[in-house]
Amino acid sequence: MLPENLVQSPGVARGFVCTAVFATFNYSQGPFHMRKVRNILFIMYDQLRFDYLSCAGHPFLETPNMDWLASKGVRFSRCYVQSPICGASRMSFYTGRYVHSHGAAWNNFPLKVGEQTLGDHLRKLGMSSWLVGKTHMKADDEGMERLGIPRDSIIGARVSECGFDVFERDDGLWAQGPDGFYDQNRSSYNAYLKSKGYQGENPWHDYANSGIDEDGEIASGWLMKHADKPANIDNEDSETPWLTSRMIAFLEQRAANPEPWMCHLSYIKPHWPYIVPAPYHEMYGHNQILPAVRHPKEKENPHPVYEAYMNNAIGKAFRRDDVRESAIPAYMGLIKQCDDELGRLLGHLRETGRLDDTMIVLTSDHGDYLGDHWLGEKDLFHECSVKVPLIVYDPSAEADASRGTICDELVESIDLAATFVDCISGNVPEHILEGRSLTPFLRGSGPETWREFAVSEFDYSATPVAVSLGVKPRDARLFMIADKRWKFMHAEGGFRPMLFDMEQDPDELTDLGESSGHEQVIDLMYERLGQWARRMSQRTTRSENDILAMRGKSRRKGVLLGVFDGSEVDDELMAKYQGKATDQTPPRDAAK
Repeated sequence: MLPENLVQSPGVARGFVCTAVFATFNYSQGPFHMRKVRNILFIMYDQLRFDYLSCAGHPFLETPNMDWLASKGVRFSRCYVQSPICGASRMSFYTGRYVHSHGAAWNNFPLKVGEQTLGDHLRKLGMSSWLVGKTHMKADDEGMERLGIPRDSIIGARVSECGFDVFERDDGLWAQGPDGFYDQNRSSYNAYLKSKGYQGENPWHDYANSGIDEDGEIASGWLMKHADKPANIDNEDSETPWLTSRMIAFLEQRAANPEPWMCHLSYIKPHWPYIVPAPYHEMYGHNQILPAVRHPKEKENPHPVYEAYMNNAIGKAFRRDDVRESAIPAYMGLIKQCDDELGRLLGHLRETGRLDDTMIVLTSDHGDYLGDHWLGEKDLFHECSVKVPLIVYDPSAEADASRGTICDELVESIDLAATFVDCISGNVPEHILEGRSLTPFLRGSGPETWREFAVSEFDYSATPVAVSLGVKPRDARLFMIADKRWKFMHAEGGFRPMLFDMEQDPDELTDLGESSGHEQVIDLMYERLGQWARRMSQRTTRSENDILAMRGKSRRKGVLLGVFDGSEVDDELMAKYQGKATDQTPPRDAAK
């Protein structure tokens, strides 16, 4: 067991101590049959860039616990989300389906009743499905009402919560304006803060996401000039430690329950507001901010959609050096806090023996531009936005050969749902789940064939950008096709495409969408987009095997189409249609 003072103390020391302890864990201990996947811990950080981990090459940011997980599992270096926006991306993670299929294309677009989710697939295999944290899911209230599904029923509660049973739900976006709160659900976190003595209607903002200025006034985290201030809250009461404690409470509650579980631990951080409590607020300085990946030539004849995003409020803010110098050290501090809390959680799993039988997945719903390409936030398809970290630790003995490896195959976020089903020996329902299992990569073999390209989508119909461009809602959609060399973007509405040569231009600074020498590549990408759009995606009530088993069965049930005199078919098929006729016709007045 780790010493109590090291477990509780934040900062660099705790992370490195945890790493040193974990590094001594013996993966060959115990009988072979004991080392298999019994539980799944599915960890998601919100807005965590793929390259802001030390194991991914960040030169200043220390993430020893994430690094440890990568050293004992597989780190996938080319994982693309199915949409670079919170809600749509998460719905793809939870359904295992493209946005094109599930339809929840933007934040607060309801996930329609009838979409099967992780919980539906895993419960069939005897595994419960739980939530601790955020989903950004909007329930299809109209659909539930139409079908008469009450929200306070077991089915209604699951339909309302992306198929999860809820241990703790808090989306962590308690913004408050003249029209009320952004999130209309109950805030468990605000209730916790009030129970700890933090005063006010919205302590999430006033304490956890604000500092104090020189005059003793609230220094709101929404104003990025305050990002260098410590949040006005004890570290242990801030969002990431609070949610980690709730996860540990879940583990303690499940300790005596023999039922296998999948738990989605979903953090709100390092998502904005960019502010973090002491001591994390001062761990990183201006000299540790990486230069922005951008070039003035990107502003020369830019794609109209790209130009509109460069010129929105967020893009204009993050092109400023003072914004980056204030926000990025806080963003790094938030990540460091996340890593330390991962160390606390891994320590609990180790002490209770759960590392022996729990698959651990670490990922993000999208990245953060942080000023790269003259942009802020996410939304478009540059690597820093659409590519996410993905680390998978498989405890089974079969995975020993792949520990500490990096897989550079094209992976999509929808692959996790199929992986979860596969790793607990279920049959992946390929007519529903559109991703592919990563288990072969985890267990050192690799599949015979793999995808040639990855797909992502972005629906910006609800944004001011669509208004500024004069684009109808049905046309305000973007599609990305990316292979290992080329990245292509198609924009509906009559716009030209974008194209980047990721081999010659890994920083994505030169748009070749109008280049006279790349017509064949663009044609290939349109062919792939068409191929993907024509995929079988909506026939979810019948599998391929169901359909094969149905073939030819109608004749055996008496449907004899195309038969002239009966000689064309086996005698048994005619048995019910032959024989001596009997005169049993009732008299015409029998009904009187």
